Amino acid sequence: MIQKIVLNNDKNISLFIKREDLLHPIISGNKFRKLKYNLIEAKRKRTDTLVTFGGAFSNHILAVAAAGKENGFNTIGVVRGEELSDKVNENPTLKSAHMLGMEFVFVSREMYRNKHEDDFVFRILPNLDNYYLIPEGGTNELAIKGCEEIITEDLIDFTHVCCSVGTGGTISGIINSSSESQKILGFSSLKGDFLSEQISNFANKNNWLLNNDYHFGGYGKVNEELIAFINEFHKNTNVPLDPIYTGKMVYGVYDLIKKNYFPNNSKILMIHTGGLQGIKGMNDLLRKKNKEIINYDV
Repeated sequence: MIQKIVLNNDKNISLFIKREDLLHPIISGNKFRKLKYNLIEAKRKRTDTLVTFGGAFSNHILAVAAAGKENGFNTIGVVRGEELSDKVNENPTLKSAHMLGMEFVFVSREMYRNKHEDDFVFRILPNLDNYYLIPEGGTNELAIKGCEEIITEDLIDFTHVCCSVGTGGTISGIINSSSESQKILGFSSLKGDFLSEQISNFANKNNWLLNNDYHFGGYGKVNEELIAFINEFHKNTNVPLDPIYTGKMVYGVYDLIKKNYFPNNSKILMIHTGGLQGIKGMNDLLRKKNKEIINYDV
């Protein structure tokens, strides 16, 4: 679904949002795309268990749990932070994933950094053999293939395509399926410049740029201005945004329009990558700080 966003400006800029968040009630947005071909491969290999990684509020963890439930796989989530082991029921994401059948292995942050090592799964799950490994965030070659289906031929007339960036998989797929004349803008949700190298490993065009100005302090970080923007955007458009990814991207697009970044007559497409399940956990944190919350339910 493509939704037009009413925009008052004197440069004849038009703005639209592609509602990837509506693809599936739980496996929403880019997670649906990233898992599509990985699930096909897991079935082809006749594995019975999906193993993946994530943090306490990981959209990916919940998506894998739901995908496993729907497709007949056992699921195991390796979660960063041993202190969370007795707090599953206090965490909306982990609680929901557990209700969908996911088992957890909680590891220290130090150990979690070694998750890319070949024997990592064997060290923490020595008795597990028939499994399919999905990386943190879901980004691999098959995930890129799925994300290449976000931009279809009928979307080639957009001059700019904007999306949030976490691990670089979604934007890489968008770049690969875009036309050379389109400009692909990624808005990093993390602090640091390392994502450009990750994108370069998967992208096959050079028509992209990564903006690092709208991460609001880093992954999972927000401020009152961002929350107020998300609430106002929903009030005006009836489009819910998550505060970790898409909310930051949309804020960035609006700010760049105000700063005259986009040329006259630009036609901009924003990609809504889902992640709305994270709102409840974020609101719990905001309430503890007596801050404004995101004022809609999803």
